[in-house]
Amino acid sequence: MLNDLGLAIRKQRNFLKLTLADLSVKCGLSKPALSEIENGKRDIRITSLLRISSGLGVKMEELLRKDVSKGLSEDEAGDGIDLSEMM
Repeated sequence: MLNDLGLAIRKQRNFLKLTLADLSVKCGLSKPALSEIENGKRDIRITSLLRISSGLGVKMEELLRKDVSKGLSEDEAGDGIDLSEMM
């Protein structure tokens, strides 16, 4: 689940042609923290996810619904990620 979320974040960051440094400045999280989140090696708090989604210019829900094999549009979104796994 964390890996899927991390891939969704990376895919949107790459779509926007942002580097980790760019996103770090936009959301206030360190580059190493963002890298660990994108690689599924770090738990993510809701507050951090909100900051990342804001930095990417998308709603948090879009990242959570994202099917990594497709784009971020709602029309292409998959079934999503079970938030209960994050608690």
